[in-house]
Amino acid sequence: MADIRKREGKKGTTYQVRYPSKTTKSGYAFKTFSTLKEARAFVESGKVATQDSLVHPEIKTVAQATDRWLKICEKEGLNGREPVTRYTYQNYKYRADFIRQYEWDKSLHELTTPDVVAFRSWLLTQDISRDLAGKVLSTFHSVMKEMTIRGVIPHNVAVGVSIRSDSRYQQPTVIPGKADVMALLQAADALANEKNQTIAKPWQRYRPMLYLAADSGARPQEYLALARAAVEDHGVRVERAVDGSGRKISVTKTPAGRRFIELSAETLDMVRHYGNNHGIETTHDLVFPAANGQWLCRRNWQRRGFNVACKKAGLMETVEEGGETIERPKYRPYDLRHFFASMLIENNVNLKKIQTLMGHTNIETTLNVYGHLLEDEKLQRQEAGLIGTLRQNSCGESVANAL
Repeated sequence: MADIRKREGKKGTTYQVRYPSKTTKSGYAFKTFSTLKEARAFVESGKVATQDSLVHPEIKTVAQATDRWLKICEKEGLNGREPVTRYTYQNYKYRADFIRQYEWDKSLHELTTPDVVAFRSWLLTQDISRDLAGKVLSTFHSVMKEMTIRGVIPHNVAVGVSIRSDSRYQQPTVIPGKADVMALLQAADALANEKNQTIAKPWQRYRPMLYLAADSGARPQEYLALARAAVEDHGVRVERAVDGSGRKISVTKTPAGRRFIELSAETLDMVRHYGNNHGIETTHDLVFPAANGQWLCRRNWQRRGFNVACKKAGLMETVEEGGETIERPKYRPYDLRHFFASMLIENNVNLKKIQTLMGHTNIETTLNVYGHLLEDEKLQRQEAGLIGTLRQNSCGESVANAL
């Protein structure tokens, strides 16, 4: 039989519910409330019986729940998905440290929504960015959700508590125009056909990479991991990517990332020609391997390849940085992905197909990033091969034909 006891302490007057429990040595469990009304409501709601029927009674604290969640991420995978990659796991561990650092003054089963709000307030006063605070709170949400579906706690008290931050896509994405992309491709053509072989040799590889980036909308980590076996008759099949640490090749970030992308004929010829004639045999069957047989470093590709093409094409801008005036490329390799999406929209491709070709799990992501381009256009299906439709005149003889 449950009873309610009035307590006086540092926090003032509280009301403690004592009820029978098979999970404690004393045979009783306790739950504290700020008001007598809350305590009576708890007893009368029947939640006393629910508390004693929960599974995993050994998980009593937020720290224990967080540790259990990390183990599930690493060994089982959340919600039936595959276990996370080592890089993702390390990120989760880093966020979990913040959850453990907070001084939770209640057990996991005693938490209420105001307790989660207090945790949010604590996060926002720490010496971390608002973005990181939001990610930590999101991780806490995932912990609580997992504990709920596994029956550790009866309900998720974190629902509805969030940290709103400026979306990384709130500002319009930087999208190269047709003229700028054409200038980049022409620069790649010129660099690959330089008489100076010190320049021309690396551009035998960088040129098809640049064409592929513009013609496929693939993420840099996806085309750096492209396998020769994934180059098919009409395009490429994206099935894997270099993980965030850059130390291994793994599956794409999400299942939606696995997709087939049709290419323009000249892009496909360049990619296949380089993979068959200039690539080296590697354990990963890479189209664009480094000299050591491993995949290229994304930063090296940007610095030694993409940025050089930008400079050759005159696509530089002057900015103030650290109190100094510097010149830097107007675009990043990732911006060619945005160009690809903008061309799909301009050519009236169906929104659902855009989501598929971009590898977005949710159509909301597609709308958040490119909604400002869609406006009221009527979307229809488009034939593949963007570069073929982009150019009216060839910007140079293909390396695939010249070699």
